[in-house]
Amino acid sequence: MQKIVECVPNFSEGRDNAIIEAIVEPIRNTKGVKLLGVDPDKDYNRVVVTFAGEPESVLEAAFRAAKRAIELIDMTKHKGEHPRIGAVDVVPFVPIKGVTMAECVELSNRFAKRAAEAFGLPVYLYEESARNEKRKPLSNIRQGEYEGLLEKLKDPDWQPDYGPAVFVPRSGAIVTGARFFLIAYNVNLRTTDKEIANEIAKKIRESGYKTTNEKGETVRVPGRLKSVKAIGVYLDNYKITQVSMNLTNYTVTPPHIAYEEVKKEAKLLGVEVSGSEIIGLVPEEALLMAGRFYSKQKDLPPAELIQSAIDGLGLSDLYPFEPDKKIIEYML
Repeated sequence: MQKIVECVPNFSEGRDNAIIEAIVEPIRNTKGVKLLGVDPDKDYNRVVVTFAGEPESVLEAAFRAAKRAIELIDMTKHKGEHPRIGAVDVVPFVPIKGVTMAECVELSNRFAKRAAEAFGLPVYLYEESARNEKRKPLSNIRQGEYEGLLEKLKDPDWQPDYGPAVFVPRSGAIVTGARFFLIAYNVNLRTTDKEIANEIAKKIRESGYKTTNEKGETVRVPGRLKSVKAIGVYLDNYKITQVSMNLTNYTVTPPHIAYEEVKKEAKLLGVEVSGSEIIGLVPEEALLMAGRFYSKQKDLPPAELIQSAIDGLGLSDLYPFEPDKKIIEYML
């Protein structure tokens, strides 16, 4: 393929395997697309699907999968730990090879227009596709989540970019856009106290947190890590909490830097870090960087550096980390 676009839609279903398979099936059957990963999470109650291919084929596969999700997912019955705004929660388009960010912005707009017209849902644009700075962060659009969407749609500042400003209880809203390669990265804490995870998250994420100064004024304290978004979540399935992060530019903050910062904060709070996990796929270079950091050597073969990264980051803490199934270059 001369041109490759990655798409990583998040659907609000992580427990019903039959529904997940039905959503994925159109992607498997779209010519010019390769399915790279399906990562459901029961506690989050969402599935992250990763596929890549020629731009037009990726656009078609994304629409077909979204259509199936709208048909099968009922948001009035949805509960989960991860923030979400709709059945088809977010559909990002990522340039991989021979494709510019501008071309992915165009793809996201075409997807948004088609989805809004076909499903009659409000659709928001984020990241590089956003039409104003307020809508660039996904967290801003998700604020209030599905439960607050009815009121959000009444606000003139939150009229959708495509589709009607109408609350459809069964399906919610859709977010789509173009972005840099994002690593969904979670660090595991040996505690069931979600507030500890949240306390760490607010210290390290770029946006930081709000507090009150000596004058009684509300001020924002910036976090330590650039290009990092983070929240605390509780995983009932494992009886642990996680600092759940989106590393929006791994060349700025790679996984090993995020991991070490979480470890520092956790130690101050008397909590042990047991390891971490990568949801979806990861670029090889991000793990090679971690391998060089933990092995203290730069001239090791790639396979040995990858293993050093797996060991150093504790990537097999919850389940085995399989490089052949998790590193995007190995999958294409």
